[in-house]
Amino acid sequence: MNEMDYREFFGDMNEQQAHEAILKLTAAYCDRYHNTEKDKPYREGDRIPYASRVYDHEEMVNLVDSALEFWLTTGRYAREFEKKFAEYENVRFASLVNSGSSANLLAFMTLTSPLLGERRIRRGDEVITVAAGFPTTVTPILNYGAVPVFVDVTIPQYNVDVTKLEGALSDRTKAVMLAHTLGNPFDLEAVKAFCKKHGLWLIEDNCDALGSRYFLEDRWQLTGAVGDIGTSSFYPPHHMTMGEGGATYTSDPLLHKIMRSIRDWGRDCVCESGQDNRCGHRFSGQFGELPFGYDHKYVYSHFGYNLQATDMQAAVGCAQLKKFPTFVEKRKANWKVLYENLKDVSDRLILPEAAEHSDPSWFGFCMTVADGIDRTKVINYVEDHGVQTRLLFAGNMVKQPCFDGFRGDDRIYRVSGPLTETDRIMTNTFWIGVYPGMTEDRLLYMAKTVKEALRQQ
Repeated sequence: MNEMDYREFFGDMNEQQAHEAILKLTAAYCDRYHNTEKDKPYREGDRIPYASRVYDHEEMVNLVDSALEFWLTTGRYAREFEKKFAEYENVRFASLVNSGSSANLLAFMTLTSPLLGERRIRRGDEVITVAAGFPTTVTPILNYGAVPVFVDVTIPQYNVDVTKLEGALSDRTKAVMLAHTLGNPFDLEAVKAFCKKHGLWLIEDNCDALGSRYFLEDRWQLTGAVGDIGTSSFYPPHHMTMGEGGATYTSDPLLHKIMRSIRDWGRDCVCESGQDNRCGHRFSGQFGELPFGYDHKYVYSHFGYNLQATDMQAAVGCAQLKKFPTFVEKRKANWKVLYENLKDVSDRLILPEAAEHSDPSWFGFCMTVADGIDRTKVINYVEDHGVQTRLLFAGNMVKQPCFDGFRGDDRIYRVSGPLTETDRIMTNTFWIGVYPGMTEDRLLYMAKTVKEALRQQ
């Protein structure tokens, strides 16, 4: 563009005025051209997704603001998000990462740090988990060379059967790593007591349960903040989004220090991006067998990764976080509409139940068809009539093809007791959405369609 072109757009504005004008135009653009479907009445035959983004011009303005600043890596928006997210979860520290899967990787690898002494997880140590879940809860354990120990779950809570924990314990057990399934908290009281009794770490995979609460120690506590480390995902279908993104969080200063190191290439230095010599001893330390005074910015105390998110992602997250409490309440209300409208088929459909002492921020509405009913026929009917469905992730993880290469090898993984309910979930369970953008007419249509599918049997 030449000078005349610039003047056509900006006139005599200075840079700050031009910046503000662009953001104002961005807000108007979003209001005019985005979210145009949200106020349209539902027409039978319209596709109803299980999840979708819910946003307005605040997210887009933040995104463009960050883009104009062109600080492409972690920056001021990331710092703001980490601070406010930690305040929301009522923990001391939060670390933004590039996905929920990376959050699980970072949480697990944190527990392998030599800084934890005898409590560190070593290769061959065991971690208790469940097979009825999502792969990335288990993948970090396997990749490191620790041994996941799978126990069964319960229906209709779809969470770990806490009566099986003691039977899964061995002298090599170091941790428990579990997800709160579809927003429904697992029995945190029992799991935490088990971990405390045996000196085990607890990682809460909170990726599908942000905003869920559990009444423990005479107060309501948010899931993710009860264990040693919590993880979240900000992928578009989740409770809030920044496109890709995730977070780990803790109140333990040592765990936080380790997390930051492993997230940021494994480095020992704590300088922010673009910052030098925060400690004042950049060239005056002795580290390992390096020469004295080796540049602290290139000292690595862990085998790490680059798991950072971009500031543009964080900018979207900052706007989402402001709206988040309303998202939680809408999910609860939507779940209740489905429950009330499906109660009359509870003889053919096992409806979900909230865990005792919990207040779930539901991710989905999970159902298990009764024995003798063909789930495939049910979900095909529902899908053919415009309602998107999902299975409960891997079903039984150990029956997935990724286990073919070492199936039955208890040096790699161990199954503690029969996985009876896990297998039932694999064959009989599915779920539909309750995301905040769902309208009541869509919810009523979904319930009607599920009932029609059952009547076809």
